[in-house]
Amino acid sequence: MPSPWSHSRGVSPETARLLIARAHDELVAGNADDERLADVRPLVRESWRRSLDSLVGAEDLPPLDLVSDELREYRRTHPLSDVMDMIRALLLPGDAAESGVVVAVGDASGRLLWVEGDRDLRRRTGEMGFVAGANWSEDAVGTAAPGTALRLGRSVQIHGAEHFNRLVQPWSCTAAPVHDPETRRIVGVIDVTGGVEAASPQAQLLVDATARAVESELLVARLRARAEAAASAPSVVSRRSGRGPTARSTARPAAHATLRVLGRDRALLESGEDPNEGASPSTVVSARHAEILLMLATHRQGLSADALGALVYGAQASAETLRPELVRLRRVLEGAAPQLGLESRPYRLTGRIETDAQHVISLLDRGAHRVALAAYPGPVLPDSVAPGVEELRAAVRTALRETLLAEAGIDVLLAYADTPEGAEDPEVLRLCLTHLPPRSPRRAGLVARIERLEA
Repeated sequence: MPSPWSHSRGVSPETARLLIARAHDELVAGNADDERLADVRPLVRESWRRSLDSLVGAEDLPPLDLVSDELREYRRTHPLSDVMDMIRALLLPGDAAESGVVVAVGDASGRLLWVEGDRDLRRRTGEMGFVAGANWSEDAVGTAAPGTALRLGRSVQIHGAEHFNRLVQPWSCTAAPVHDPETRRIVGVIDVTGGVEAASPQAQLLVDATARAVESELLVARLRARAEAAASAPSVVSRRSGRGPTARSTARPAAHATLRVLGRDRALLESGEDPNEGASPSTVVSARHAEILLMLATHRQGLSADALGALVYGAQASAETLRPELVRLRRVLEGAAPQLGLESRPYRLTGRIETDAQHVISLLDRGAHRVALAAYPGPVLPDSVAPGVEELRAAVRTALRETLLAEAGIDVLLAYADTPEGAEDPEVLRLCLTHLPPRSPRRAGLVARIERLEA
């Protein structure tokens, strides 16, 4: 198996380490064209050159940018503060003080905000400045997983001698950036530091998965907050209104539209207006218009053309592709839901619009598990491959599953186990077995399903 430390093949890890260390010495000494640099991974070699360009010292401690009260206040208001318990549960299970790794969480600038984990390793890594408040950006300390992951916008592993700073070379690390689930801007970074195992393929999978879970949790929290705000808005207006009972009873509430996207590939847009006191008029919208409407409905603050294009079309989005669809969508709204308007700069919907996905999240948040399950006919626009839709789909599915596993009673769990998603989930089926009485006739069927899945 080739060494992960070297770009060369057929050498032992120790030989690879020595080759990289010699290449590093030559580069720091000013021999930027030395042939030994060919033994270094391109990712690391390019980072070393950036470190030199930034005048990073090869044995300097990182600057301490945040201290004491300033650090505490910044951590309190940082968006990742609300997901720290999730990060600890995923990366530091059991006794964190003897976990064998150090887990650090930093901001988008590379400043470490939380450094936790193995007590002895924290003491030893603290000697090189790996502490909360220190700046571990690439411009400050050179090649290291947190800063290089932020610089490249993706997960990175740095093995021992690949670090630019010699003080860090006894350690290996894996880091992944955390993106805002709506704007896709980087909001922070998660890093695992330790021995060689901290930069193993398994470590990279775990850190990547943790970053994605954090992003999903951030989105779910926002959806819940918006659902709560929407649910409380009418009551707030009523309490603050100076009108008397007659005025309130005769006033007609503003019509709101509903976008139904759960379990359907072609979304249904209900206008909310009911002139004949029958069912609300509804219109089936195209797959592309469904994706755009869903993104605008869940990003009420508005989106730039680039951000909306990335959520709908992906990283290669083009304004020329998006603009004609928005023109056509305006025409659709004029006929199907005239109370909705589409503004630009940023693109946003005017008027009230709700989605059935947000409704499910709101029900879960209020503990209405059975109603939430009944209101969930299936995943969000299941055939859509729009990045924003895929993220929302995963967030809603995760919120439903995790809430039911943690809080629901046996009847709701059994109903969930009979859905397409729950039926293929061994953890759900085992939890049902745990809650069922020993002589329940449902046990045999559950055992058979678990055995089939495991087989």
